[in-house]
Order: sequence, then structure tokens, then C-alpha cells
Amino acid sequence: MVNSYFNNPGEAPSATVTVRVPATKLSDFLSFLRSHGVKVVSENLSGQDVTDQYVDIEKHIAILIKTNTKFEEILAKAVEVSDILNVNQQIINIQSQIDSYKGQQQYLDKSAQMSRVTIYLSTDEFSLPYAPSDTWRPEVIFKQAVRSLVTNLRQAGTALIWIAVYGVVLIPILIIARIIFRRLSR
Repeated sequence: MVNSYFNNPGEAPSATVTVRVPATKLSDFLSFLRSHGVKVVSENLSGQDVTDQYVDIEKHIAILIKTNTKFEEILAKAVEVSDILNVNQQIINIQSQIDSYKGQQQYLDKSAQMSRVTIYLSTDEFSLPYAPSDTWRPEVIFKQAVRSLVTNLRQAGTALIWIAVYGVVLIPILIIARIIFRRLSR
């Protein structure tokens, strides 16, 4: 798994999941997703050619190896300690660059063998990143109506709880205030 995001706003939970799949298994994986999805809304396959990057890295490595070889020849002929230390430091720097480029090369190799797949999942079509083809659908409107009813019932229940909690304090105060007002008005 490369990345995952889950959102549960109460109305329609949704998720975005990005995974890497071996390129040789991509068609099997896509078939699996299609067979397990209730509705596949869209598919978009794209690739990125990294041949130029790979060739550039190979050129850099070749140049650095030649440079490293020359420094090793200089090191073999060096007599002064300061010269030996300076040349040795240059060899270490060059080897570090070679290792870095080889790491990039390995990453490109592995990336070329893997396909990146991003899947958008939802319990409600309207939360998916597309425009539905049918603009009026009774089943979706029914779901929205039920969700609205549940939301309104929750809000009414919340209001009743607040009234009950504050009523414990406010009702005695109002009764006492009314009794005092009646006595003062007589």
C-alpha cells in the first residue's frame, strides 16, 4: 500500500486507496476490482516512460567510475600525507555519488516493474470523483431523504436533551421569580 485515506462524514463513507501492483499482475488485479465492485464508474490507465532518466543515470555512473579510477591511480602514486588524504576524500565523495545514482537506478527498475493503482471507494455515488450520467435517480433520492430524516431526528433529540438539562435549573428560577412577582404586585 502506498497511501490510504478514509472519510466518514455520517452520510456516505468513502475512501481513497493507492497500491502498487506488479506490472505482470495488473490485468488480474483490475479484473478482481471490477468483479468485486458494485459499479465501476471510470478507469484511466497511464504510464510514464523513464528510459531517458535511466540512460542519464547510466552515463553519470560511467563518468563517475572513470573519474574514480583516475583518482585511485593518483592515490597509488601519492607520497605526501596531505595528498593522500585529499585524494581519498575525493574518492569517498565520488563513491557516494555513484551509490546515490545506483540507488536511483534501482528505484527506477522497481518502479518499472510495479504499477500504481488508485481506487476511489464509496457507499454513495455522488461522493465519487465523477459526474453521474443519470441526474434523477429515485434510489439515491430515497437514501438522501432517509439521511435527512435521521439528521433531523438527531437534531430534535439533541434539542430535547438541552431543554431537559437547562429545565432543571431554569424552571425553579422561573417559579421563584413568578412567586416574587405576584407578591410584589399585591
